[in-house]
Amino acid sequence: MKVIFTKDVKGQGKKGEVKEVASGYAQNFLIKNGYAKEATTGNVSELAAQKKAKQKLDEEIKQEAMTLKNKIETEGFEVLIKAKAGEDGRLFGSIPSKQVADALKKQHDIKLDKRKMDLPQPIRTLGYSNVPVKLHHEVTAVLRVHVVTE
Repeated sequence: MKVIFTKDVKGQGKKGEVKEVASGYAQNFLIKNGYAKEATTGNVSELAAQKKAKQKLDEEIKQEAMTLKNKIETEGFEVLIKAKAGEDGRLFGSIPSKQVADALKKQHDIKLDKRKMDLPQPIRTLGYSNVPVKLHHEVTAVLRVHVVTE
């Protein structure tokens, strides 16, 4: 019997897959417990429509990420952060990704999650720093951060 999995079942299939399983197993366990539904032509076409809608939504999200990347990487786009520093150019303290995200929101009205910034160590020196930002799992932008003294 062919079934469409509605939930992940370990050792059998993942959500959205169409598989052939024993009819007793399908009727007595999978369908009864809501893990799968019978693969009729209507259910299969409904699944195809859902996959197509999800793919279209993913493309729209990716396009939004690409436009944001182009905006961030334009010439002259930078985030300016003021901090106290010594004479040798070293900061008193450091600038973590949260502070960079807050400054980006204030200066350019772009809200980014601090966890999307790939900043393994906080910024500790004056000048320009390039911070990689994951906007989408396929799109990464480089944000320029300029740290100046107060």
